[in-house]
Parts: sequence; structure tokens; C-alpha cells
Amino acid sequence: MSAVSRASTIIRSQSKNVKILTPMVRRIVSAIPKRSVSTRATAPAFGFTKRFEKQALATNIVRLYSSKSYPDHIVVGMPALSPTMSQGSVGQWKKQPGDKVEPGDVLVEIETDKAQMDFEYQEEGYLAKIILDTGAKDINVETPIAIIVENEEDVAAFKDYTVEDSGSSKPAPKEETSAPATQSESAPEPTPASKPAAPAKTTSSPGSRIFVSPLARSIAEEEGVDLSKVTGTGPRGRIVKSDIEKFLKSAPKAAEAPAATTTAAAAAAPTPTATTGAVGYTDIPLSNMRQVIARRLTEAKSTIPHYYLTANINMDKVIKLRSSLNATANGKYKLSINDFIIKASAQALKDVPAVNSSFQGDFVRQHHHADIAVAVATPTGLITPIVKTSDAKGLQTISSEVKDLATRARNNKLTPEEYQGGSFTISNLGMYDLTSFSAIINPPHAAILAVGTSEKKLVLDESSEKGFRAINNMAATLSADHRVVDGATGAEFMKALKGYLENPLTLLL
Repeated sequence: MSAVSRASTIIRSQSKNVKILTPMVRRIVSAIPKRSVSTRATAPAFGFTKRFEKQALATNIVRLYSSKSYPDHIVVGMPALSPTMSQGSVGQWKKQPGDKVEPGDVLVEIETDKAQMDFEYQEEGYLAKIILDTGAKDINVETPIAIIVENEEDVAAFKDYTVEDSGSSKPAPKEETSAPATQSESAPEPTPASKPAAPAKTTSSPGSRIFVSPLARSIAEEEGVDLSKVTGTGPRGRIVKSDIEKFLKSAPKAAEAPAATTTAAAAAAPTPTATTGAVGYTDIPLSNMRQVIARRLTEAKSTIPHYYLTANINMDKVIKLRSSLNATANGKYKLSINDFIIKASAQALKDVPAVNSSFQGDFVRQHHHADIAVAVATPTGLITPIVKTSDAKGLQTISSEVKDLATRARNNKLTPEEYQGGSFTISNLGMYDLTSFSAIINPPHAAILAVGTSEKKLVLDESSEKGFRAINNMAATLSADHRVVDGATGAEFMKALKGYLENPLTLLL
């Protein structure tokens, strides 16, 4: 649901209670089709201001109300800082509770699926509460992370504010009602004296729904608590963390009973040997970047029909030209072999545009410029920043951009537009002394070039006195998507690439 749709959901749910809406709010409501409004949105009536009108359209707003009585405030949710971002991790907070926030100030660093990015808040106010501290991992987009208030004197009122108070959590799905009788009997009801004085009690009768916060559900699953036996004291009878803790204190046996029903089954299954003392392995949590790499490359390898073409390229003239250019640069630049490969690939893509394409389901998109993604290894995983319009740039410009992009990639400072998109990929592992390898296509690109190191190789040479000579040979392997690039087309590209690298002066024209 878009930001405007979310705003209209809240507004429509309150339209019966609010008699006067400002003209801008009326325009927002009338512009949204009624079918886009969620029927589950409910909240107490509240007033609207000009400040709300602007904030309701921002993607980082989750709710503008709470289930308790708090001063006017805005709940800031985990922002979606890239098109593919569904979760993020909280980095360093740049503001602390009580600090004033000006439009454009960096509120917090957010780790997206590819980079560490600054989240800039666009309104004036005061940071009243940090809901999720630095280090919180895999937080869904729109999950509340902070509270902003307009008046500094309202900050103190949010000292004990929790995520449950925002009322932004979605109701949990229906619980199964056909639990075995042995489980129901083994989990006795808490005594009346131990029950909190709450107006609503959740049940597991047919057709009912148990409302529970994500944190409370997690604790209940860990402790084996039957949620149908817990009385909720949160908004609309919702079970919160404190309800689970009270239940565990008043009826510890209830938490242990469900686990007892699985004892027989557990005994029948083979028990793995527990490692004591020195552990023989280390479990490393997946970073957001590693999760994206795993998902995308699994998809690429299992759904794209790869084929491979390898060419041996004489790099003698490239090495000689590079040395000559660097010697006369006077420190202004320092070209690498990879810079020549990027430029040669860009020229070859112009000559064979069918390779400069991407598969789009029911059509093939052919790109007009060679936007070449260069694979860069970082401490958290592989990322592919893009040298855009490489076909229109010289070697010096390409060299400068690659160095800048690689440095910022390793420091998690790339913006989404610098690593998303592109039309072709190059992966160079020559610095690791690998002679050749085959790379996995980076979707939606139709091809990727895998480059190995240059090594001495003897070749026949009738003009030589010995009848042979040594050359610097480099193996380059093209992985191509057969849905887009036919074998002959891929061979034409490799022939063009070989021609440019074996006659590198043509790259200067």
C-alpha cells in the first residue's frame, strides 16, 4: 500500500467522527479509490493539522495516533530506502531523545540490503523516543523505530513509550481451535486472584481471533505458553509482553505442560550429540546483503539458461600501452588492466547491442548505453557498482569512477542508483592469480564477463628465429542468457572484445 493509501486509510476510518477536514485532506480522501482502503483500520478520533497533511504523505510515517493518551506526535517507521528493501537494520543514531530535528537532518543510519545509508528526516520537531536501538536487525519496513513531537516540553511524556503503544502492529492470524484435550487439561487456568483486571479476555472459541504483539508471541513460543489461556490487557484486549510475564509467574506449570506432550515423540527421535567445551564451528548471522546475494544468485542459477564462451586474448599491447600512459600521467591518474577491459567491453557492446540487453519476461530490453557493473568484494559480501555510459567515457574517467565507487562500496556509502540497474557485468579475479572461471549472471543482465589473470604462454611464430614466442595470455569467459543471446551472437561479442584488447589504440579513437 502506498503512503497516500495509508494516509487515506486512517482518514476514512475517522471521517464519521471528525466534522471538519482541511481542504487538502479532503482532496487526499477524494483522490483515493474506496477499494484501496483497508477495512481493518480503526483508531480513536483525532484532529488534523497542516503538519499532518505533509507528514501523511511521507513513506516513513506508520501511524499518527496511539492507543494511550499521549501528546500529539508522529510515529516514524523503518523507511524503505531502496526499491528492493523489505527489511533493514538500525545503525548509529545521529540524534538522541530531546534533540531538535531540522528538515534534512540525518536521524539514523539504516543498513539496507546493499549499503549503509543515512535516513534524512524532512520535518521540524524533537526526537522524543528511540523505540529500536542501534543493532536491531531485520526490521520490517514501516515497523516503528522512533517518535517525533512538535513541542520540546512533550518529550518527557514518551519516556516509557513502547512499540505496543503505537497501535501499529497487525493482528495475528487465527489460532487453531482444535487443540488435543490432553493439552487443554494440562494447562490450568490462572487463579482469579492472579488475573489482571482487564476488560477483555482472549479466547480460542470457534471464529475468534487472538490479538498478540510480535514480541509477546515470540516469548510465548519460547516458553510454550498457550495464548488462549492468557488474558490480554493491551489495546482491544491484545496480549502484550507483560501479560505473558504475569502468566508465567502465576502459572508456571501451564508454560511447561505443552512441552511435556512432545516428550514421547522426542524420545523416539535420534538425539544429536551435543558439543561441550570447545565448539567446532561458528554460526555467523546473515547480513542483509548476504541474504540478497543468496536469493538473487539462487534465482539466477536456477531460472536462467546459462552457456559459456571462453576466449584467449593476447594482452601484450594493453600492458605496453598502460605502462606508457601511466609513465606520462605525472600522478594525475593510474590506469589498471581492468580499466581497459571495461572500455573494451563497452565498445564491444556497441558493436553487438544484442548482448547489451536484459530479459523482461515477455520482451527483451536492449539498452542504448553500456552501463557496466563491476563486481567489488566488501567485508559483508559482493556488490556491483555501475560505471554508467562507459561507452562514452575515456580511460581516465573510467579509472577515476571505478576507484571512487569501489572505495565507497567497501565503506557502505553507495546510494541505490549507483548499484541498481546496469546492462552488463564484469567480474575480474585476476588479482587472485586465477587463470579462468565461470561467473553467475547478475539478473536482469543477459551476460557477465569473467576475467582471469594474464600469464605467460608460448605460441607458434613463424617469423621468430625459434619458431615460437611468449605472450601474456588472458582467458575471458562470457556467461550468457540463452533466452536473449544466441551462441553466434555471444561469439561475435567475444571476437569484438578480443579485437579491441589486442589493438588497444582503437580504444583511444
